[in-house]
Amino acid sequence: MRLPATLAALAGAILGLGASPAGAQTPAPGPCAASEFGQFDFWVGRWDVRVTGRDKVVAHSLIEKLYDGCAIRENWAPLQGGAGGSLSGYDALKRAWRQTWTDASGGWAEFEGGWNDVAMVLTGTWPDAQHPDRRVRMTYTPGEDGSVRQFGEQSDDGGKTWAASFDFTYRKAPA
Repeated sequence: MRLPATLAALAGAILGLGASPAGAQTPAPGPCAASEFGQFDFWVGRWDVRVTGRDKVVAHSLIEKLYDGCAIRENWAPLQGGAGGSLSGYDALKRAWRQTWTDASGGWAEFEGGWNDVAMVLTGTWPDAQHPDRRVRMTYTPGEDGSVRQFGEQSDDGGKTWAASFDFTYRKAPA
C-alpha cells in the first residue's frame, strides 16, 4: 500500500524533514550579501539619543536595515524641533557608503564615505542660507558598551579646517 509512504513524504516536505532532492542547489546569496553591506549594522536599533556627556534624552531614533540588507533607514525624532531621516547604502560600484538626509525643514544633504576599521565616516554638503558651501563630516563610532557616538564637524572653507558641530551618543532604548 503506497498511502503511508506518500503521507510520510508529504509530512516530511511540509515539516522540512528528509533529504533535499538530488541536484538541489543552495540559493545564491543576495546582491547585498558582501561584508561591506554589514559595516554599518552596529547602528541598527531603537535608540535614546543624548548629547554626549549628558543624561537628558534629546531624541529617539529608529534605525532599520531594509530591502534584503541593501539599505539602512534612520527615523530621527527629536523631542524638540522637526523630525528627519536618512537612507544609507553601500554603493558597490563606487566602493563607498552613501547617505541622503532630508527633514521637516526641507533640508537636504548627501554624504559619501566608508568604514575606516574603527568608525563609519561620511562627508558631504549640507548648505543653508548662512552657509551655502558648508561641508559636514559625521563619524559614527561603535562603543564597547553597545552605544554609538555620532560626532559631527563642519567646514566653510572646503574642508581645510573643521569645527565641532554636534556630538550625540545613541544608547539602546528600553524594550
